[in-house]
Amino acid sequence: MKRRKFITLVGAASTFPWFTAARSQVSRRSYRIAVLADDRVLSDPDGKPVWRAFSEELVAGGFVEGSNLQVDRRGFGQADQLDTMAIELVRTRPDVVFALAPAAGHAAQRATRSIPIVVLADDLVTSGLVGSMSRPDGNLTGVSIFAFHLDVKRLELLHEALPNARRIGILAETDRSFDALERAARLLGVEIMMFKAGANKEVTDAIDAMKAKSIDAVNVLASAKLWSIHSLIIERLALHRIPSIWQWPQGAEDGGLIAYGPRLDGVLRLCGRQIVRLLRGTKAADVPVEQPTELVLGINLRAARALGVGIPPTLLSRADKVLD
Repeated sequence: MKRRKFITLVGAASTFPWFTAARSQVSRRSYRIAVLADDRVLSDPDGKPVWRAFSEELVAGGFVEGSNLQVDRRGFGQADQLDTMAIELVRTRPDVVFALAPAAGHAAQRATRSIPIVVLADDLVTSGLVGSMSRPDGNLTGVSIFAFHLDVKRLELLHEALPNARRIGILAETDRSFDALERAARLLGVEIMMFKAGANKEVTDAIDAMKAKSIDAVNVLASAKLWSIHSLIIERLALHRIPSIWQWPQGAEDGGLIAYGPRLDGVLRLCGRQIVRLLRGTKAADVPVEQPTELVLGINLRAARALGVGIPPTLLSRADKVLD
């Protein structure tokens, strides 16, 4: 499973080797990106290491913040006023709007049908943002991470890691994938129980209920809201000695037992590449929707020792990152 390929990247651009040439082809005028976000996964971009890859892609394309590029972050985290903020940002005439999460994408789309928009979301097609991944049409393109498609795969990995776990909890914001998870659980011979939560108090109550119901392990489903409080979840699960699997590799790095999915910095790198193309004059309709090409399996052996569980060598041998 070493750096396995998930789905072929459509229209990927090269990065640093063309930095010098790219800079020479960009005009001397200043460019502007406006950020609009109903997203708690990535938190405020100011000073966050996960955003470094995004900035690197912009620089590689010849766009340097503070030099020939301005990034307007007023719309970051404006979940309760997306439409108002989208209109305000569009009035400033940015060259590109970068929208995080479907709600932000729809708000940006309602505010403008001419300014190019790049959206990061689970699925741009089923969200109704584009009609096709290969030909998005209109003024919007972006990156689909398809996080929910991996919910069953994570259940399978959790079962492989802990074959004696018979009762597995599903911690989720919605019951979106529960039918598929139930079918998979029957094939694996395990019982699953759904625990829905979003706010801090709901999460702690749900995890306490897992302990009361003798849950052996938990599959934390992909959710921006749950990820925004993942440190609290990991801490509470550790208190009750319940192993967990996560969507983002950072989940294992931050104390969860296992994680399987694309890296946040890799996803942002794709968004940066698309924005570079739009800043350089390519129409959004000619920039196909992309999706991550690599999924990372991370295993935290420190967490395993603290939980008193052993990870099968066959699974360890397939891990891309082992924290020991």
